[in-house]
Amino acid sequence: VQLQASGGGSVQVGGSLKLSCAVSGRPLTNWFMGWFRQAPGKEREFVASIAWSGGLTKYAESVEGRFTISRNRVANVVYLQLNGLRPEDAAVYYCAARYRSAADYNSWGQGTQVTVSS
Repeated sequence: VQLQASGGGSVQVGGSLKLSCAVSGRPLTNWFMGWFRQAPGKEREFVASIAWSGGLTKYAESVEGRFTISRNRVANVVYLQLNGLRPEDAAVYYCAARYRSAADYNSWGQGTQVTVSS
């Protein structure tokens, strides 16, 4: 699976962004798609995930109610809508994929930078 993330940028506190991740390489039935982020000096952390087939979503507590993950199964794109951005949301955001039975995400896209200014 190949992943190409885009949509990052610079916004003010309280602003919004929509990240996109174009997916290619194989049928995505039975795959999970995820978004992760890594801020300077911090470890990479899970943000959200979605089951490609059923659409079941999961969120980190820190973004629940502010971020929304979705997918377009025709266009093979995964989205992350970021609302109510806070300074602590600033990071490089990565999209990733794992097969349903895999323990870890093993396909990663390049990151897209999100900057939040006050």
